[in-house]
Amino acid sequence: MPLKKINTVLSAAFILFILWFGTDFILSPETTAPGFGLPSWPAGDGGGFLIIKGIRDVVLALVLGILLVTGHRRALGWVLLVEALAAYGDMTTVLAHHGSVGIALGIHGLTATLMVVNGLLMMHETRKVAAAPASPAPQPA
Repeated sequence: MPLKKINTVLSAAFILFILWFGTDFILSPETTAPGFGLPSWPAGDGGGFLIIKGIRDVVLALVLGILLVTGHRRALGWVLLVEALAAYGDMTTVLAHHGSVGIALGIHGLTATLMVVNGLLMMHETRKVAAAPASPAPQPA
């Protein structure tokens, strides 16, 4: 299977996964939150932060989707690398708050690492395009 097709399938899978997860946090944070890995529900009015997390995820997915659909593959590679930091941050948050180690590493850490791999593969795919010298603009006669 060509690298471009692998990258496209992986990117599309991340987009759909992040969009689904974010939408779940917006629509039903009380049922989605336990799967995040933290040991307890936020106290007081803290549940609103779960909706913020959902909005963040939806926006992250939309940014990836726009880059994929418009064909900006090198930018997509860079954004995958940067957005992996959000998943590593989620992993660190779960671990720092004595949440589930399995979920922290198995969901957040694995997702982040796969995003990095996809981003690096995308950068590898587009390296020739980025390295190609620009041809001089035609000069008027």
